[in-house]
Amino acid sequence: MSNHPITPYRSSGVLRDLLLRVKLVLRLMADRRVHPLLKLLPILSVVYLLWMLDPVPIYIPILGGIDDVAVLWIGTSLFIELCPTEVVQEHLKQLTSNIAIVEGEIVEGEIKE
Repeated sequence: MSNHPITPYRSSGVLRDLLLRVKLVLRLMADRRVHPLLKLLPILSVVYLLWMLDPVPIYIPILGGIDDVAVLWIGTSLFIELCPTEVVQEHLKQLTSNIAIVEGEIVEGEIKE
């Protein structure tokens, strides 16, 4: 079981969950409380994905580019899991506090500067 639930609110779609995950990783990358060596995981995952020639040429015709996406997913998942729990929960709370999933209701508010 994961220590860091990526979607603490009711699931509202793959794209919204993916966007939340990307925002969470970016916030954790910018947070000074996360160890700098740990921040190499998502960076190296993206570098692997963008690399023109695979460093380890493993080609499975049925899977195609799925292995590249899997490396990115595993790298970011491992990064989130290894980050301090309180830091991840803090950022998740901030990210999801703006998300109001309300069915059939209009929510009104005022902007204060």
